[in-house]
Amino acid sequence: MQESKLLLSLALLGSSLYAQPVGALLLEGNCITCHHYTKDISAPSLTRVTQHYKEVYSSKKLFVDALSDFVKKPQEQHSIMLNDVKTYSLMPELAFERSTLQLIAEYLYDNAEDLTPKTLP
Repeated sequence: MQESKLLLSLALLGSSLYAQPVGALLLEGNCITCHHYTKDISAPSLTRVTQHYKEVYSSKKLFVDALSDFVKKPQEQHSIMLNDVKTYSLMPELAFERSTLQLIAEYLYDNAEDLTPKTLP
């Protein structure tokens, strides 16, 4: 009986993890270290970054490509948020795969109106 309860618990945990979009999990595990959802603290908030990129890049593809390219290799001359670079400095170059950055950027684009911390199981 204990074994079946354990298996049921593991199955429920697994299904709730997979219900969470992969982009959200990647964002929670990586970006939140510096970028708060709604507050500018040690870097511009995810809400503000997303809004700014959506204003500049008119389609999801352009948004995802631009944000992924910048995060993959941050350079001041390619920044569209120069005031934030001056305030917080240029983000460091991180060793993310481009495919990972694209998943995060797609999640940000699709969820711009609801960027809040997600409760993970």
